[in-house]
Amino acid sequence: MMISRRTLLQAGASVIGIAAADLALAQSYPNRVVRIIVPAGPGGPTDVFARLIAQRLGPAIGGDAIAENRPGAGGAIAAKYVAGAAADGHTLLLGNTSTLATIPALAKTPDYDPVAAFAPVANIADSFSVLAMPSSSPVNSVKELIAYAKANPRKLNFGSAGQGNFTHLVAELFKLRAGIEIVHIPFRGVADAANAMLAGQVDLIFGNQNVTVPQVEAGRFKALAVTSARRTKNLPNVPTMAEAGMDDFVVTSFFGIVAPAGTNAAIIAKLNAAINEALRAQEINASIVKLGSEPSIGSPQDFAMLIADDFRRWSTVAKSTTVKID
Repeated sequence: MMISRRTLLQAGASVIGIAAADLALAQSYPNRVVRIIVPAGPGGPTDVFARLIAQRLGPAIGGDAIAENRPGAGGAIAAKYVAGAAADGHTLLLGNTSTLATIPALAKTPDYDPVAAFAPVANIADSFSVLAMPSSSPVNSVKELIAYAKANPRKLNFGSAGQGNFTHLVAELFKLRAGIEIVHIPFRGVADAANAMLAGQVDLIFGNQNVTVPQVEAGRFKALAVTSARRTKNLPNVPTMAEAGMDDFVVTSFFGIVAPAGTNAAIIAKLNAAINEALRAQEINASIVKLGSEPSIGSPQDFAMLIADDFRRWSTVAKSTTVKID
């Protein structure tokens, strides 16, 4: 089939027209306050990250941005609210691994698809877990831990911040990959799990840096490995899980901005550029590190891949274990 020159010119003019319309839309955006919906109450890392970004985002895009807390159902209430909002860039979600991966993967009746319901804007920060045991434990490496657990099924236990929490899921993934059986003991928070380990009631935890590093430095815990791709500045002598013998075991928890699906690509690009610029600011960078995370600068496509990969990973864990959340 031969396509005429006139048809090609018309198609080209149409593309140019769409591009011009997108550019005009981005230039006129925002025309009211941009709300960053926080799926948690005030004070936690998700809330702090949202306020740090809102403070910088407004001036960068020529408008005002605020953080608005909508806690409940582990973050699902906020996620569903943003998924159903107008796709005009004025309602955003400060999502995290819970809202954009584990809740929809583990819920008995998931109410939203994190890949289809949102347009990824920008990842903000990544955190990881530290596999820690009491300093008095005779186990000194991941290989020794796996060997002991295989020789003594269900004799060891691990503490977490609750059923379906990230600290629980990392351990479940470790159990699957290592082929071991260790008993889960849920607590109300990872700090409670760490305190129980100090009291001799828990054998190991996959805790965040804020909880584990001070105890390692004080000599109360020993860190066997970190779940990040590279060694951390806070624990430079502690191997990654891959270095410790668990190939391809890189498990991080992310925080990032998403918009409702269908949001114009030019608006997404404008937001992404502004957020990445904010992350380069020294004070923002330092605040993120202080909260036990690392800043993450990338494209919307990078963040989309991260969300899809994590959702796929935790869906596999859900199918391979009895872990479910209501």
